[in-house]
Amino acid sequence: MNSEDYVRIEEAYGAKNYHPLDVVITKGQGVWVYDVDGNRYLDCLSAYSALNQGHVHPAILAALIEQAQKVTLTSRAFRNDQLPLLYRDLANLTGYEMSLPMNSGAEAVETAIKVARKWAYTIKGLPRHSAEIIVANGNFHGRTISLISFSSESLYKDDFGPFTPGFVSVPFGDIQALQAAMNANTAAVLLEPIQGENGVILPPAGYLADVQALCRQNNVLFIADEIQTGLGRTGKLFACQYEDVRPDITVIGKALSGGFYPVSAILADRPVLEIIQPGEHGSTFGGNPLAAAVARAALQVIVDEKLVDNAAALGEYFIEQLCEIPSRHVQEVRGKGLLIGVELKPQAGGARRFCEALLQHGILAKETHQHVIRFAPPLIIDRPTIDWALPRIREVLTMP
Repeated sequence: MNSEDYVRIEEAYGAKNYHPLDVVITKGQGVWVYDVDGNRYLDCLSAYSALNQGHVHPAILAALIEQAQKVTLTSRAFRNDQLPLLYRDLANLTGYEMSLPMNSGAEAVETAIKVARKWAYTIKGLPRHSAEIIVANGNFHGRTISLISFSSESLYKDDFGPFTPGFVSVPFGDIQALQAAMNANTAAVLLEPIQGENGVILPPAGYLADVQALCRQNNVLFIADEIQTGLGRTGKLFACQYEDVRPDITVIGKALSGGFYPVSAILADRPVLEIIQPGEHGSTFGGNPLAAAVARAALQVIVDEKLVDNAAALGEYFIEQLCEIPSRHVQEVRGKGLLIGVELKPQAGGARRFCEALLQHGILAKETHQHVIRFAPPLIIDRPTIDWALPRIREVLTMP
C-alpha cells in the first residue's frame, strides 16, 4: 500500500483528534524517518521532544530487548530489580533525593498536583480541600479533566466540563500578577519554564528566579513541568537551570524513555515526596521493570553522548542561521537550545502551509498555535545535517 491508502484507512476508522501532516512513516533511524513510499525526511519535531536520543537508538533498543526477554511487568505489589537502579540513576543525575515513576506526562503532572495538595494539608497546615495551585495562561500540562480545567485554550476545554476546582491562572512571565494571586490557601505554583505548545514562549529574564524566591517567601511549592524542556532539550539538563533555579518538584517524561515506551516521573527531595504513603497513589504500569530498564538506558545515552552540550552549541548555531534568513513572513525567531519557534506574521497565511511545504522539501516540522513553526530535532543532530536543512528552510520561508 502507498501513503494514500494508509491515510484513507485512518480517515475511515480513526477518531479525528489529530490533524497530522499526510506523511506515513514506516521507519526511523537517528534524525531521519522514512515513509511507506521510500522518501526520507529530517525529523524536526522529535515526537514533541520525546526523541531527544533520536529514533531507535541502539543502546536503548538493546536494553528494551534484553529486559523484555526477562520480565516486563510485575505490578508494584512486588519489587523488581530495575526500579531501584532507576531511582538511583535519577538521583545521581538530577540531584533530587527521590522520584515517583508514572507512565504519561499528564499522569506525572497529576501526581505532582496530588503531592502538592497533600503537602499543603499535612506540612503547611491548610484546611483540607482548601488548597489552591497557581498556573499560567497559555499552559499545556496534558489533557486529563483536571489539567484542562486550568487551560486557557478554549479548544481543549469548552465541551468537556464540569471542571476541577482549585486552580488560579495568571499571565505567564508576570511576577506581579503571580504575587497578587498568592494568598493563605496557595499550595503551589505550577509552570513550564518555556511554554512549548503555546508557541515556544520564553519568560522574561529572571522570572523563574523571582518565582522561586516568591514561593520560598510564602512557603509555597514551586513545580516545574519539564516534560518537554527537560533532559537536555534546551541546552541544560533542565531549562530552570538557566536561572540557577531548583524547583521543589520537577516533572519529567517524554525523553525519559527515548521514545521507546511511556515513562514519566516526578522528582523531589524527601521532605516533599516522603509524605506519600502506601495506597495513596499508584499505577499498575508505573515503575515496571521494562520501563525502568529503558529509562536507565535513555538517561545513560544523554550522559555518554553529551547531548546537553550538543543541544546548547547546535541550538545557538541553528537559531543564528534562522535569524539570518531574509523572510518577509517571519515575525520572530526564539528559543533555547534545540527548542526553537519561528513565529510568522499574521498575513503569512498560517504556519500550516509552511509545514506542508517543508514536508515537500524533506523536513518534518509542525505548526503550533497557528502562526508558529517549531523546530526541535533530536539532540544527536550534527552541524552538517543542520547545514543540509537550512537552504531548504530558507526556500520555504521565502516563498510567496
